[in-house]
Amino acid sequence: MKPPFLEAITERVLVLDGAMGTMLQERGLKPGQSPEELNLTLPEVVASVHRAYCDAGADIIVTNTFGGNREKLSHYGLEERLREINQAGVTIARKAAGDSAYVAASIGPTGKFVEPVGDLSFDDMAAIFREQAEALIDAGADLITLETFLDIKEIRAAVIAIREISPTIPIIAMLTFDDMGRSVLGTPPEAAAITLEAVGADIIGSNCGLGVDGIYKILQAMRQVTGRPLISQANAGLPILKDGKTIFPGTPDEMTAYHDRLLELGVRIIGGCCGTTPEHIRAIRDALTGKDIPFSPDSSEQGITWLSSRSGIAAIGGNHPAAIIGERINPTGKKAFAAELREGKISYIRREATEQTAAGAMLLDVNVGTHGINEPATMEQAIFCVSGAVTVPLVLDSSNPEALERGLKAVDGKPLVNSVSGEEKSLLRVLPLVKKYGAAVIGLALNEGGIPETADGRTAIAAKILDAAQKLGIPRHDLVIDCLTLTVSAEQKQAVETLAAIRKVKDTLSLNTVLGVSNISFGLPSRPLISSTFFAMALQAGLDAAIINPKENAMMDVWRAAMVLLQKDPRATDYIEAYRDKQTPDATAAQSPSVPLNIQGLLSRAIIDGDREGVRDLVEQALGEGLTPLQVSNEGLLPGLEEVGRRFAKNQVFLPQVMLSAETMQTAFKRLKEEMNQGSLSSAGKILMATVEGDIHDIGKNIVCTLLENHGFEVIDLGKNVPAERIVHEARKRKVDAVGLSALMTTTMAEMENVIRKLHEEGVKTFTMVGGAVVTEDYAKEIGADLYAKDAMEAVARVKELLGNAS
Repeated sequence: MKPPFLEAITERVLVLDGAMGTMLQERGLKPGQSPEELNLTLPEVVASVHRAYCDAGADIIVTNTFGGNREKLSHYGLEERLREINQAGVTIARKAAGDSAYVAASIGPTGKFVEPVGDLSFDDMAAIFREQAEALIDAGADLITLETFLDIKEIRAAVIAIREISPTIPIIAMLTFDDMGRSVLGTPPEAAAITLEAVGADIIGSNCGLGVDGIYKILQAMRQVTGRPLISQANAGLPILKDGKTIFPGTPDEMTAYHDRLLELGVRIIGGCCGTTPEHIRAIRDALTGKDIPFSPDSSEQGITWLSSRSGIAAIGGNHPAAIIGERINPTGKKAFAAELREGKISYIRREATEQTAAGAMLLDVNVGTHGINEPATMEQAIFCVSGAVTVPLVLDSSNPEALERGLKAVDGKPLVNSVSGEEKSLLRVLPLVKKYGAAVIGLALNEGGIPETADGRTAIAAKILDAAQKLGIPRHDLVIDCLTLTVSAEQKQAVETLAAIRKVKDTLSLNTVLGVSNISFGLPSRPLISSTFFAMALQAGLDAAIINPKENAMMDVWRAAMVLLQKDPRATDYIEAYRDKQTPDATAAQSPSVPLNIQGLLSRAIIDGDREGVRDLVEQALGEGLTPLQVSNEGLLPGLEEVGRRFAKNQVFLPQVMLSAETMQTAFKRLKEEMNQGSLSSAGKILMATVEGDIHDIGKNIVCTLLENHGFEVIDLGKNVPAERIVHEARKRKVDAVGLSALMTTTMAEMENVIRKLHEEGVKTFTMVGGAVVTEDYAKEIGADLYAKDAMEAVARVKELLGNAS
């Protein structure tokens, strides 16, 4: 009898099976047909694949339910048979596996993005996954495997939805990364691991997109921030075209080359993705013989409070530099900001997010609590704004549980909640939200009786909060204690008591600490002098994070110097970088971008910052100053978008920021078209775009369409699953300058070659461009495409270059 799954992976490394789609294709799956439908129409075919992997030695059999969610099944008219399809998938796998293997129920992405990048709300996305997971769990799956996800926000919603149904079923969670070590939306492995562990994934890793060498590098990065067991599910190399067929050249022996290194990392499951066969799985099984190493994760970074955004991470505690939390996004005492919130505007939020991050903030506190607003909706709007403007993780600051939950749904990663206290009401309201949505939390050392006067009293409250958190399953390292800063002008002796409390909380409870430092100087002259001196004392006492204004030079000067003296800035690298010119850094110097502050420069800045709210007024101003619509576009808007492209190429911004800039561009273009009496700006060229027949994935293609339009191209989007004949017909009829083809699946790559061949045979004179997750430049050349683009920004740049050279 098999031991429970999570127990089994601690005893030995398990082997997961290989590719399903290509095996089904060999057994009669037709182009454009739903693979999941075969669970109902040809169950024996699906079972034969499972049996082949069981015979090869697989310990885990993955169900044929990858596209079994409502969104994907609706493309085939099968959404009303969702439960039947998914439960059949588990039943088939269970019968094939018998007692020899575990059944992992596969859940794949929806093909949609969560807002604000996409149009699905968090609740809608979670509901989609909840429905599929219920069917799979009810059918008796041993575990759930989330695979080939591109968006950390989508897979986060999936894990949270599954945990609502079952707090105990084991969950494997995997993202797909490119060869630059980022997901499509810019998430690095470290941020993915922090986020997925926080929401309750049991095993974390990566599948698809890369060979075993690339997956190894991804898992190396993940291991730096998590002690969870890891999973490697690599492709059999990168795809090539041979004799008109897409093949993966990686041999079974090549798939095992990294075994020893994977095991050293704490990888507990090794399997195969695209191109792998029972022969690959047999080789993996054989190579693991005699290597049943018990699981013992590296504990060197235990005690660190790791936080994440979509594309960044931050650490609180250990020997990491004390984390700077920017405090400026808070309407308290800021009448203009409060008025802006009541008007539904977010310009202040965007500006402060950018400026505080440039000044050195590692996290940003977001507080929108003021009268006269819908705080939950405003919190969501603020988080969308900040997440689009900067990459640092967020601190959600609200005493309103509804606003807090709305914010927890809106974030992209693992945030810090500010805050919970020792009051019973607070513990009951806040901690369940922290647990459910995978956050860390600040614990205030106060209770119904107020703030204790002694360090012992505050430590006792911290211990109570810790006990309540751990009973809910919130780990010790995800609680950060605020020993509370009292105004020294009113309670002078309390400053020393706060410092004593920091030491005691760290020594007796092993918890990280945080303070709102600037409270110390309220009511005194020369406040920065008192605040910065107290800050230095708190850092020496062991303070791990500080909520301050990072644009105050005195505070940042103290922090940089203290990090050197406390050995948290090795070789004084950061200090030297900041002061190499013997000048105190100016927070405004790092702001973006360096453009003249004339109207053209302001337009460029609006595009770079994604200021959809302000760009229309700037267009009005430009037109009022006498600029023509063409000048507004060419001298103001397009230079900003080109700067976004340069930053994207340097990994300084990522796809969500690019899309926000594109949406800002669309807002500006809409006004310019009104000025031209519904006309359009001169076209840079006419491009036809399509996802090839048999492929229902169109996220990447849609992004390319949006960016091409923003660069002045006329785009004809034929959609997804488009037959070659229609592409050829429309290309001839519309007299397009270029045809762009997309494919995400290895089984549909060959259709690109078919389309290009038919375009040539029919004498359609047009350039061709191909792209997609599985497409490579070598493949593009082999099938006769004129150009290949690895991402949307490169697609725009190459089309502009190609058509520019042709004109």
